[in-house]
Amino acid sequence: MGSITGAVLKTLLLLSTQNWNRVIAGNSYDCDEPLVSTLSQASFSSSSELSSSHGAGFARLNRRDGAGGWSPLVSNKYQWLQIDLGERMETTAVATQGGYGSSNWVTSYLLMFSDSGRNWKQYRQEDSIWGFSGNANADSVVYYRLQPSIKARFLRFIPLEWNPRGRIGMRIEVFGCAYRSEVVDLDGKSSLLYRFDQNSLSPVKDIISLKFKTMQSDGILLHREGQNGDHITLELRRGRLFLLINSGEARLPSAHTLINLTLGSLMDDQHWHSMLLQRVGRQVNFTVDEHRHRFHAQGEFSYLDLDYEISFGGIPAPGKSVSFPHKNFHGCLENLFYNGVDIIDLAKRQKPEIIATGNVSFSCSQSQSVPVTFLSPKSYLALPGFSREDELSAMFQIRTWNKAGLLLFSELHLVSGGLLLFLNDGKLRLNLYQPGKLPSDITAGVGLNDGQWHSISLSAKRNHLSVAVDGQVASATSSLGPEQIYSGGTYYFGGCPDNSFGSKCKNPVGGFQGCMRLISIGNKVVDLISVQQGSVGNFSDLQIDSCGITDRCLPNYCEHGGECSQSWSTFHCNCTNTGYTGATCHNSIYEQSCEAYKHRGNTSGFYYIDSDGSGPLEPFLLYCNMTETAWTVIQHNGSDLTRVRNTNPENPYAGFFEYVASMEQLQATINLAEHCEQELTYYCKKSRLVNKQDGNPLSWWVGRTNETQTYWGGSLPDPQKCTCGLEGNCIDSQYYCNCDADRNEWTNDTGFLSYKEHLPVRKIVVTDTGRPHSEAAYKLGPLLCRGDRSFWNSASFNTEASYLHFPTFHGELSADVSFFFKTTASSGVFLENLGITDFIRIELRSPAVVTFSFDVGNGPFEISVQSPKHFNDNQWHHVRVERNMKEASLQVDQLLPKMQPAPADGHVLLQLNSQLFVEISAYFGSGSSVIYNFQENYSLNKNSSSHAASFHGDMKLSREMIKFSFRTTRAPSLLLYVSSFYKEYLSVIIAKNGSLQIRYKLNRYQEPDVVNFDFKNMADGQLHHVEINREEGVVFVEIDENAKRQVHLSSGTEFGAIRSLVLGRILEHSDIDQETALAGAQGFLGCLSAVQLSHVAPLKAALQPSHPAPITVSGHVTESSCMAQAGTDATLRERTHSFADHSGTRGDRQPHANAIRSDSAVIGGLIAVVVFILLCIAAIAVRIYQQKRLYKRNEAKRSENVDSAEAVLKSELNVQSAVNENQREYFF
Repeated sequence: MGSITGAVLKTLLLLSTQNWNRVIAGNSYDCDEPLVSTLSQASFSSSSELSSSHGAGFARLNRRDGAGGWSPLVSNKYQWLQIDLGERMETTAVATQGGYGSSNWVTSYLLMFSDSGRNWKQYRQEDSIWGFSGNANADSVVYYRLQPSIKARFLRFIPLEWNPRGRIGMRIEVFGCAYRSEVVDLDGKSSLLYRFDQNSLSPVKDIISLKFKTMQSDGILLHREGQNGDHITLELRRGRLFLLINSGEARLPSAHTLINLTLGSLMDDQHWHSMLLQRVGRQVNFTVDEHRHRFHAQGEFSYLDLDYEISFGGIPAPGKSVSFPHKNFHGCLENLFYNGVDIIDLAKRQKPEIIATGNVSFSCSQSQSVPVTFLSPKSYLALPGFSREDELSAMFQIRTWNKAGLLLFSELHLVSGGLLLFLNDGKLRLNLYQPGKLPSDITAGVGLNDGQWHSISLSAKRNHLSVAVDGQVASATSSLGPEQIYSGGTYYFGGCPDNSFGSKCKNPVGGFQGCMRLISIGNKVVDLISVQQGSVGNFSDLQIDSCGITDRCLPNYCEHGGECSQSWSTFHCNCTNTGYTGATCHNSIYEQSCEAYKHRGNTSGFYYIDSDGSGPLEPFLLYCNMTETAWTVIQHNGSDLTRVRNTNPENPYAGFFEYVASMEQLQATINLAEHCEQELTYYCKKSRLVNKQDGNPLSWWVGRTNETQTYWGGSLPDPQKCTCGLEGNCIDSQYYCNCDADRNEWTNDTGFLSYKEHLPVRKIVVTDTGRPHSEAAYKLGPLLCRGDRSFWNSASFNTEASYLHFPTFHGELSADVSFFFKTTASSGVFLENLGITDFIRIELRSPAVVTFSFDVGNGPFEISVQSPKHFNDNQWHHVRVERNMKEASLQVDQLLPKMQPAPADGHVLLQLNSQLFVEISAYFGSGSSVIYNFQENYSLNKNSSSHAASFHGDMKLSREMIKFSFRTTRAPSLLLYVSSFYKEYLSVIIAKNGSLQIRYKLNRYQEPDVVNFDFKNMADGQLHHVEINREEGVVFVEIDENAKRQVHLSSGTEFGAIRSLVLGRILEHSDIDQETALAGAQGFLGCLSAVQLSHVAPLKAALQPSHPAPITVSGHVTESSCMAQAGTDATLRERTHSFADHSGTRGDRQPHANAIRSDSAVIGGLIAVVVFILLCIAAIAVRIYQQKRLYKRNEAKRSENVDSAEAVLKSELNVQSAVNENQREYFF
């Protein structure tokens, strides 16, 4: 991965029009040669061209011939530019420019590919990302690395958006290499059988790989079986791949006789799909396209009795039978390898190991069907029929997820009325209506919204009406009266045009969203390519020659076993009986501890506990004993007294304990608790715990870590000690345990085991009861836990420069954050975490507004909750934030939650790589500066599918938000300077007279607009807050929350080609006005805090131990508190506490580009971050304490040393809990 990134970065350094030299790719293989520059003119085609000099042949990157690029006759979303690479090639990257020296460029586009020039497929950067961001000017090059690469002959660029002041204009290049391929075509009756030498098989390793494409939804891809019904089968069923492993004679345990795995979906789309099946020992990886399923085989492969042959495409061997119905595969296989053997190559060379059955050819036939996608509810296709014919008939196939939508409308001739064919609740309904008559209604089919292709035929002749679904005639009627049905001339498929078109089309159910193909009217097939070219019919919002259906339930983003269903544009999760709620079944309906139930006012009883909250562990039932302390009681199967006799080291006794919860659930419960204990009573009569001759243990127990423990109840984890040994009162003073005295009378060593890391007890072993009169007995009590470490865990922020920092917040697909706060401040950031472009932030925006803002690559979004009362009332308030694939939500106290739906086809992965922390301040010494270079930041993002949220050199900003605080006594001073490659800039300065000035120059040919605040001297050594929001030509400025102003700019509305942000002294001379130049030469001396330009926080990047790539720091810049006097280094006053991973170093805090952890808990949605942020003026010193104590057999003392601050905190929260018993309090 690093080598690929290296290649991309090298390439991105050369983005000018004049000098864009190719560099050697960093791939493990050389596959980045330019492919377009060598093509002939005939290899280029397009939907249309503005003139002969704007033809597709002029669309080569960096070329200036013709008009300097391709431009279509009309700029709309139905235009395309196509290249024919001559043969299937592997394409690894694409690059685009606008038309040379013009105002014509494309700002976003789709990339499509095809083997035949028909039946196109859209390239997706992520599971739901279709589009590419294009250019912001005519000549800069925007480059994208394609991961995965495309293997196809034809590529098509479809512009989606373009410069509104110009038209579509493109120059392109694609990079890649030749693609080697061995192909076999199977016709549904043919197959290949490979017989191999048994000595060639590896007992520990099997690898099968292939690619396939087909239009059929069912078929056998591979099959291997034995004489007794054992088999391994890979089968396509309803467009999904199933891996079946079966043992016919049940030599396996019954639970393991069958493995049935399924991956993939919609794989009958006549496009290539890859499959890889790997077995190494018992570990099996099953991969289909980009989706992988790993599982650990429990012996299935070693138990199977299989023959030394394997078939591909069917089951051709005579005399063998399988117990399930099957069809042979009809389609093409490519690069078929079995344990490194090229099967297709052997078949082509007619080697004896291969037996071909039926018609087998070694070139792949191409489908000529042309699908059409109805993209939106407003889509429609209007086709001419044959007016006044005495028969109305149509045939077509559909594929959709939607339950309802109009399929066909046709107006009747001679008699008024019409015929409607539509989906309703997944069923097909045919409705014939005529004024003054009861409508005739026929219902057919069921579940037609299952994503499969379904054929529909309609026939209306004379007074006879019939409809068929998938070949089954549903109904017919002859009760239409004496009138004959005549065609009205126009057939409307999928929807109706606007009324302004004068159409009489009726649509009672809304538009159809899905795919159609094989449309015929009056037994004549419709040429949809002619429709696309505009010579037949008309349409709106269609994508012709492509089926754009996707399976939004693959992968299934419904967590905790939620059932996924979908429509065309979104998916839904049914969380019934899962124990979880929310849009993706993320939120547990149960509390995490008995402490939480007690805080809600619950009494003793059985409760379900979800120890890891929204994590992957299931809730489990236990008993909560609500005494003065809430005790969690977890039972096991060995609570009775157990006596042991006749054991010795060669014949030991082992007692095992099974708990009502799994080890993972127990571990989460124990980790969350403040204290856990388990009483272990060991009775002995001539039964020792330790052999006094050699010191070896004779009895021991095993806990959660599977380690042997030789200390006993009441003792600390010191080997071979008991309570009496620590207290010095054993019955024999020369031993540390009573039982080691080896007396012929009953005694015991009893007490509570309280070292949490070793609990619970899972096994006890006894080996010394084999001598005469020797006996032992033991009794293990339930696991008892109390407290909740997420309660009473608080932090006090006494200055605006105080902060906590934590490891990077990982919540790629789903995440939730909750905390309590109280404050008297009017605003402040609760927490923030940044990535290269992504970020999350929760803040008190104003005294009555809490805001959650975030960006996952679709541009920044924010949700705010406004309260009728102020939040800065020094009372506790609860905040809960969640973001998942479906939506983001924010709830504060019991106010109505606010929701932000996720874009249907946007980025989904939240990629953060800095630390999670709160505001930071820095002291700037004389002559110091911090420079944040956006051009470098952009280079890091060229390999990703970044959208408008990214700042980069090609970009024009029409809006930005700037916030910061400062303290200084120097005038003039430069507070902030943002520069552009086009000599445009923004400067925020303190002028010589102490006034604060904001200077916008958005046109290099005009003087800057100046916003002047001269109501006081801003260099007065006091802390001042500045907030600037620009929306195109309107700027809103707020100073210290009391001086507000709105200004209309005259210099422009867009900030072009943003280059860098400077804090402090300007080191490079540039074309700036005199006041900015004077302030820039002086720089800044004092303290800057919480500097923010939209989602970019330059101070946080600058104060990393190792500065990230976009940052340059000069002079003396250190972390500091802006509460101190200006001009003094106040770092000693700052309170900073690190909670970073212990395994890392300070150097590990540097952000890593595009870092995504693959931890399974994260992928499964495990984000249960519980935060408490206390913003208060009165300092409350609260410490977390956890103390392990010794418990005696008849323990009566359970003293708890709670300091006064914690008691005050508990008292306050308990008072408020009386008002709202349902609040959950979880804190950092």
